[in-house]
Amino acid sequence: MSHDTYNTLWKQAHTTITDLLEIEQPEEPPKPERDRLTAFQNVATMYVRYIQIFRKLESSYDQIVHPQKRRVLRHVLDGAIGRILELKGELTGLEFSEFHYFDDILSDLKLTPNDIEMPIPKYFTLERSKILKDREKLLGQILAKLGPQDKDLKEEEKPMSLEESIRIIQVHERARQGRLRAKFMREIRMQEERERQAANRGAPTIEPDTAAIRIQKVWKGFAQRKRTKREREEEMMFIGMTPLPGQPAKNTPQFLATKTESARRVTQEEHEREYQQALVTIKEKLREVEGPEMKESMQDQIRQWFIEVRDATGKFPDYPDEDEGGSAMIFKEKTPEEVEAEMAAKAEEKGKKKGKKGKKGKKSGKKKGKKGKKGKKGKKGGDDEEEEEPGFKLAPSQFVPALAEGNTQFQGVWKERDESDNFSQKHDAELIKEDKRKEVEGEVRLQVDELMREELKNLKAAVERDKGKKGKKGKKSGKKKKKKGKKSGKKGKKGKKEKDLTADRTIESLYEELVQEGILVRCPKVHMSDYLGEYSYLGTTLRTANIEPMPSLHDVRRVVTEYGILPLGSQAVHEQAPLVKSLLLTGPRGTGKKMLVHAICTETGANLFDLTCTNIAGKYPGKSGLAMMMHMVFKVARQLQPSVIFVGDAEKTFLKKVPKTDPTDPKRLKKDLPKAIKGMKAEDRIVVIGTSRQPFDCELKALTGCYQKIVLIPRPDYASRFLMWQSMIQKGQGILTNHLDVSSLSKVTDGYTPAQMWTAIQQVLTDRRIQQLSKRPLTSVEFISPLARIDPIYKEEEEAFKDWFEITPLSKAKAAAMAEDDEDDEDDKNKKKGKKK
Repeated sequence: MSHDTYNTLWKQAHTTITDLLEIEQPEEPPKPERDRLTAFQNVATMYVRYIQIFRKLESSYDQIVHPQKRRVLRHVLDGAIGRILELKGELTGLEFSEFHYFDDILSDLKLTPNDIEMPIPKYFTLERSKILKDREKLLGQILAKLGPQDKDLKEEEKPMSLEESIRIIQVHERARQGRLRAKFMREIRMQEERERQAANRGAPTIEPDTAAIRIQKVWKGFAQRKRTKREREEEMMFIGMTPLPGQPAKNTPQFLATKTESARRVTQEEHEREYQQALVTIKEKLREVEGPEMKESMQDQIRQWFIEVRDATGKFPDYPDEDEGGSAMIFKEKTPEEVEAEMAAKAEEKGKKKGKKGKKGKKSGKKKGKKGKKGKKGKKGGDDEEEEEPGFKLAPSQFVPALAEGNTQFQGVWKERDESDNFSQKHDAELIKEDKRKEVEGEVRLQVDELMREELKNLKAAVERDKGKKGKKGKKSGKKKKKKGKKSGKKGKKGKKEKDLTADRTIESLYEELVQEGILVRCPKVHMSDYLGEYSYLGTTLRTANIEPMPSLHDVRRVVTEYGILPLGSQAVHEQAPLVKSLLLTGPRGTGKKMLVHAICTETGANLFDLTCTNIAGKYPGKSGLAMMMHMVFKVARQLQPSVIFVGDAEKTFLKKVPKTDPTDPKRLKKDLPKAIKGMKAEDRIVVIGTSRQPFDCELKALTGCYQKIVLIPRPDYASRFLMWQSMIQKGQGILTNHLDVSSLSKVTDGYTPAQMWTAIQQVLTDRRIQQLSKRPLTSVEFISPLARIDPIYKEEEEAFKDWFEITPLSKAKAAAMAEDDEDDEDDKNKKKGKKK
């Protein structure tokens, strides 16, 4: 697509932002909304519209090549991501659920579920590609030194004895002879069967013409069916319903679009390099050309100020300190409020001078009386705050000001800017000059301040010599003492930090040690788009009927993106967005819990630390060893953020009773892990993710106290299974034809997880079967046999997860809110009945 396409997307996004800012920043504060359903609809509508903005801004930022536009876009994009996360928190508080359904809102806005698919910004990894490559290279070098596969290779390379060799040859030779013998016997039996049938039939009784007609009938029917099938397949290919089998990958529209996007990213890097060079050259040019003129004009203005103050007060003024802004404070344009404050201060000073010393006691008494009145008023104000109208109000946002600032910048600079002469979309030199002129002016002002301070000092010295007055040194010494006091205060604060157990070691050495111990592991490349799942089309209907639906895998993907990926990818978002320190993914085996952890690491470029009890068993023994391990993990995680700390089988950490036969000491992290999570701050881009197959075996209070958010991953529903079968068969190099009834296969595999379905596909689509696909198409029946050997997830196990989830804090809060709503409805009905009577 062209530059104009992405500029248009940017403009459309800002049009929507302008509309939303009118709602977000009203002239009068809105009244609280008493109806929880109405409040949810309002917040959900804003949430959906912000997702649309996010999608447009992400596409624009990824493909716009203009370096100055990209800076404005990035600021607004981070603001949109942060606002989405804030609204997500509000929706969770209103519905007491992590999963939300927007069917009615999508219908009103004329959108499809794909229009609100949560994108993952590509800049999370693209802008750190060099760092990630270097880190991957370092990790590969450390693993190569360790040689983890050496033992396995040695076992495989053991020489075979002569007896074993002869035995293997004999087995294969006997098998070959047996197959040949079976083949000969089968041919003999078939020949005998044909001879027996021919003897029974006797001489042919049908006439030649009739036989020819029958042959023609059968042949014409076969030929027509084959022609019709081919024409139908060609039609489906023409309208894009089936992929073209013979088309090379390089000629597909998808490949060409990807190639164009990659070329634009290369152009982005070139334009950014030119922009950085222009920043230096333009600043140097401004300093050379305009610097001397600026210096002269500033000196003239300051000298004029000296003379004006001398004429008005009879003495030279004190020069403002650097901390106060230097000479910039002299010519600063003051607002009317600042002028009023200065006038009031002067009036107070005059009043104090005129007042007598004897009246000080009375004044202090009056002030105390006023304070008492104020205290009473304060109490009344507090009562008013407590007696606020009941209802829901949006919490103040940390990101709306950033959105408003970016929108103002877009409207003022870029919306109506004529770029007809900038076809290649390189940097705008005039904008650079405007920014750099201020920097040059600031640098020149510092030089001028030094010169003018010296000049003022000489002027004062000359006047003092004439008048015989001493300089004012007491004030300066007093200021210095104050500054020293501040420094000592800062030193006192630094002493409160935790002790660094590895202060004498570098991060590189700690990183290498954790890799050698197998705690810092290499993450497989898995993208969030590989986690397949379809939108839940019955969610709103069931929830309206007060039936809590099980989330679809699409919903799980959205929640994990919101809690795990979007905050980790951007430092600006993570510092101000609602902080999610830990996340628990729970569900039956094979539902993709570990795959989601790997997807979070891949999409954000995060390090993966594995603190599973089986992985850390026998490593860093003892209490001091455990403290050292936790210190090293979190220190490296903070230095090389973003980082993901993975805890597999998280329920084992909080087991009620540990089996005596378990050698892994699963409760080892029970105290240290919650303590470490509690110490995480907003500037630490770290998230602790636990996975659990049997959360009902552990102490619920301890588990929910450790993990802030809990996401239940169910078995895939019919729509998700249908999508998975289609995608997985194609991924396994299978071909989808009319012979393969995917709908029936999806219906039959109710209860099977994605991992089990993929196992069945791998067993069917062997190399030999893939070669036969052109002659013998794939059928649904072939998958039944491998699936029959796998135990599915039965309803009893799913019900156990549902029952456990109902006693989690969020589900309990939801049950309490629903009970409260039912009571309110009954009260309203009783009031109506009373009025009728």
